[in-house]
Order: sequence, then C-alpha cells, then structure tokens
Amino acid sequence: MAYWEKEIRSLMGKAIHRYGLIQDGDRILVGVSGGKDSLTLLHLLHERRKRVQTHYELIPVHIDLGFDSKPSNILKDFFEAQSLSCHIEFTDIGKRANGPENRENPCFLCSWERRKLIFQLAHRLKCNKIALGHHKDDIIETLLLNIFYSGEISTMLPLQTLFKGKIILIRPLALIEEKKIERFAREMDLPFGPSGCPSSGKTKRREVKELIETLERKNRKVKGNIFRSLSNIKLDYTLLRWKGLTQNMGGEIFNLLREEKFNERGEEEDANG
Repeated sequence: MAYWEKEIRSLMGKAIHRYGLIQDGDRILVGVSGGKDSLTLLHLLHERRKRVQTHYELIPVHIDLGFDSKPSNILKDFFEAQSLSCHIEFTDIGKRANGPENRENPCFLCSWERRKLIFQLAHRLKCNKIALGHHKDDIIETLLLNIFYSGEISTMLPLQTLFKGKIILIRPLALIEEKKIERFAREMDLPFGPSGCPSSGKTKRREVKELIETLERKNRKVKGNIFRSLSNIKLDYTLLRWKGLTQNMGGEIFNLLREEKFNERGEEEDANG
C-alpha cells in the first residue's frame, strides 16, 4: 500500500477515534453528492468495515438537484457494484435555487433545502447518524467565512448532535486536506464529476479558498495554524469578558475547549481504525 493511501486511511481512523464518530450498531446515512469528497468518504467507510470489529451499516443517499440525471445513473451503478443498498432522491432543488426569483443567494436556498431533505431521509431510512464529506479545508474556510460575513467565531464540527440526540452529524474526513482527498479519488478511479450547478465556483467560499492559497504561497504554515487555532483559544485575550462572562466561567470554557483536542496533535492515539 502506497504511503499516500495509508496516510488518508490513518487520518480518517484518527478522526473516528478522537471524536468518537462511529459506534457499534450505528446505521449511517452517507450523503453522496457525486464529488470527490463524498465518494472518498463512502469508499473509506465501506472498506473500513472489513478490518474493524465495530459493526455499522451504510446507506448511501444521493439528492439529484434536477440539473442532469446522468450523474445519478453513474452513482447508482457505482453503489450496486459495491453491493451497497442506496437511495436516490430526485428533486428540483437546484433549478428552484437558481431560478429567476432567487438570483441573489442560490447557494443558501439550495443548501437549506438539501439539508432539510437529508434530515427527513435519515428519519425515513431509520438512520441515527449522517456522515458528510467535509474535510479539513472546509473547516478552515468555514471559520473564516463566519468571521468575515457573519461576525462570529464558529465552524463545522467533526461531531454535532441535533434534534435532542435523534440525529448526529459526523465528518470523518475532518483531519484530511482536500488535495489528499483529490489524489485518493483519482488514484482509486472513483466516478466523481462536476455538479452541473451554474453557480459552482462563484461563491464566497471560493474567494476565501483563494485568499488562503495566496497566503500559503508566502507561508506554508498558514492553513495548519488556522486549524490549530480552533483549540488554542486564549479567552483572556478576547472580548467575551465584556459580554458577562466571569473569569472563572472563561476558565471553565477554556478547559472544555482543551479537552476537545480539536487539533492535529495526539499522534500517540490509536489511528489504525
């Protein structure tokens, strides 16, 4: 097994163990858009079942946005070749989101409708967890997007409990850089392709990605430092104390953040899963 292949499996195993993403008996809906990230996630989770003692089910779900049915047919063939029971939901979400009545923010409506539908499908398919293909770059970019455009410090989490514990979102690729996922998808000949969305590549996320790339050309540590900053928050040097937080409360929050270990350290952890 090549180093790049071993590394990506190890990093996903590390995320699963570190954040407690998968337990015995889980029934996991895997959101598969047809892109490199979600197909890599499905491939890794599927082959992982053969070498770990934890038993879990995978239900790949693809939401057809209504642009072109060809990707759905390609994914259906792929799922069947992997002996995976899948569900494909045909919708007009993409067309409505990019319609003339919604020209200002098509991505928001599309994302909102897809997320709502995937929760409904998880309930219908009796899945207790939803696995999404967001990776390390997505987490970094979301942090900056929320700072720049929402005025808050927050990002995607590797594990997030919703609806009083009825649904748990997991992101097993949280420690893996996008470029490593792209290489894996190409080397494994996964059938990924463009989404067909007319708004693709014209988003604020793309602008933030380009900003990070520009900064990285001058300092290769920029991306890693942003990621590590998520678990290296010095509350005494923020404005939270003027929002009613006492110093003691701030210390308690800081300790909780430390316990999360949301960084790249902890190499001693078992990452063989």
